[in-house]
Amino acid sequence: MTESIRVLMVEDQEDLRDMIGLALQDMGITVDTTADGHEAIAMMERDQAYDVVFSDISMPNGMSGIELSEHVARVQPGARMILSSGYARSQLPPLPGHVEFLPKPYRLRQLVELLTRG
Repeated sequence: MTESIRVLMVEDQEDLRDMIGLALQDMGITVDTTADGHEAIAMMERDQAYDVVFSDISMPNGMSGIELSEHVARVQPGARMILSSGYARSQLPPLPGHVEFLPKPYRLRQLVELLTRG
């Protein structure tokens, strides 16, 4: 059941953000997209409630996905946080305990299964 899921996707690569966002919408998932963590926080603080925040770990403008996950935990503690990276998990800093990890490259089906699992 995807209709009830509201996702905030934070991805700095515009083509990937648009492609994945549209594909998720086509599957009935409500998706808002943004290019960086600062805008994501602004969206969450405007009383937008999300079930899942999905972000790349390496992000522009001085805020990583890991830092964003800390804000999500405070601003929307009920939201699941999924982080993605092309780096192996062993090459990344430790991830907070509440964060789920999706390695890149991923298939759309893998993302949808992770989004709908919660």
